[in-house]
Amino acid sequence: MQPMKATAKQPKQETITEGQYRAFQQAYDFFNAELFAGTLPPVLVTLQRHAKARGYFSPERFSGRIEKAAAHELAMNPDTFTGRSDEDILSTLAHEMAHVWQQAHGKPPRRSYHDRQWAAKMKEIGLQPSTTAAPGGKETGQSVTHYILPGGPYAKAYARLKATGFQLHWQSAPQGEQAKAKKASKTKYTCPECGQNAWAKPGALLLCGDCHDDGEGDTCFLLAEPGEDDA
Repeated sequence: MQPMKATAKQPKQETITEGQYRAFQQAYDFFNAELFAGTLPPVLVTLQRHAKARGYFSPERFSGRIEKAAAHELAMNPDTFTGRSDEDILSTLAHEMAHVWQQAHGKPPRRSYHDRQWAAKMKEIGLQPSTTAAPGGKETGQSVTHYILPGGPYAKAYARLKATGFQLHWQSAPQGEQAKAKKASKTKYTCPECGQNAWAKPGALLLCGDCHDDGEGDTCFLLAEPGEDDA
């Protein structure tokens, strides 16, 4: 009797979950090396749907169940992927990585605030902070986004990443009219300073009467939970 020939074992196909989170981990590691000289600590990248925020950073949001350790959360909102290029989506990742850098190597401001130190780092990596996402917008404040500087470090780093064949494959499915109506309903807001709560429509600017001016001309506003960032 002839011995049976061993058949080559087929490689395990990557799951949807593995593929999506691997891509963001790959991008994080790549930009860490290219834009931050590999100085950023590991973080837990999550996908979180959060009204009016493309992403947010929350320090030490996770604690270890086996080992005594803490991990920062870097959240990406898949609802904001639709209609945006991979370069734009990953610029949000880099925006949040600037917060990680400040947490690890700078002087972190109050929760969710974008200060001058963070703004300087953003410009250093090729992202221009702007409250309007356009030239002329204010660089600091409670809610600050950005735009990509053409030919800057981020744009060049992304081009190198893209050249490796990198792609994002998943985004939120289009919402029906019922879901849109629900999204437009009242949203809980929490002051990042004193914890006071209020409810209003998404995007409302609510002044917290218990908090004072921050010294830079900005007043504390109530932010929709979790409220860490508005990239």
